[in-house]
Amino acid sequence: MPKLEDDSSDVVRIDNVMREWRQGDIAPYVDWFVHAGDPSVALSEAAAEGTEVGIQALTSSVRGLAVLTQTCDIVRSCLGRPYIECAPLVEVDETYLHEVERGRRPSHAALPALMSERLVVDLDRVMTVEKSIVADWTRRPGWTQDTDARRFAQSLVRKRARFAFPNDFTAFAKRLSSRLSRQHGKGSDEGRGLKALREIRVQARPSWDAPSVTVLFWFVRDEQQTVFEGRDWSDLLEGWLDLVPSTGRFKVVDGLVVTLKGLNGADYVSSDRLDLDHLSSGDEPSS
Repeated sequence: MPKLEDDSSDVVRIDNVMREWRQGDIAPYVDWFVHAGDPSVALSEAAAEGTEVGIQALTSSVRGLAVLTQTCDIVRSCLGRPYIECAPLVEVDETYLHEVERGRRPSHAALPALMSERLVVDLDRVMTVEKSIVADWTRRPGWTQDTDARRFAQSLVRKRARFAFPNDFTAFAKRLSSRLSRQHGKGSDEGRGLKALREIRVQARPSWDAPSVTVLFWFVRDEQQTVFEGRDWSDLLEGWLDLVPSTGRFKVVDGLVVTLKGLNGADYVSSDRLDLDHLSSGDEPSS
């Protein structure tokens, strides 16, 4: 891209276009993603031609791109903030889609505009693009409600800031995490119960480093799910806790099914979210 001047018409055009873009917007007709040195990815035709003049790029075909950059940086002038970050869209099955929507798969993020197509944002792959290029893309809003924009932003934060549980806890919780992975999305009572959960959080008292630890699991349900299909939540809770009996330095293990309103602020900030990517056997999304 040629050097842009403060008063150039290109700057004015690009800045005017980019004022319409927001974090979570989609570029549905961009079908390429540039990789950095991945020998398993074939060169695109354009990239192959470019090698003749010393230009090399490894690209792969994708279903579109989602914008990850914060809106405040997107709308700033391309002179001071010339780049944005994007991630590719990938297709997944219904079960995995719901897990992403619930925030249980931090390597992917959900956007309302993509749900009907079973597409999610692959946060493991990110590329930087100049705004001068993005200004020529077709923009599709990824969300319409502020709550959806906030949820997407939280997904981006979670990808980089999730808590690293101690190795012995990972081993300790393996049976529970495996059970959650297997049953999620199933038509059983347990599968439907897991689908009705908003999130699962874990709290260690007095701390994760203590020689003797009390572990408390918070199973946070949706507000309207007071009774699960005519059954009490305690039935499911008992089965889940049976998979994590006290052992080693985890001397006491307990759990509660609560709503966000029933979980006070102190307990929320001192607990950590349990996600399937972190503790599962590494299942990948299936197409």
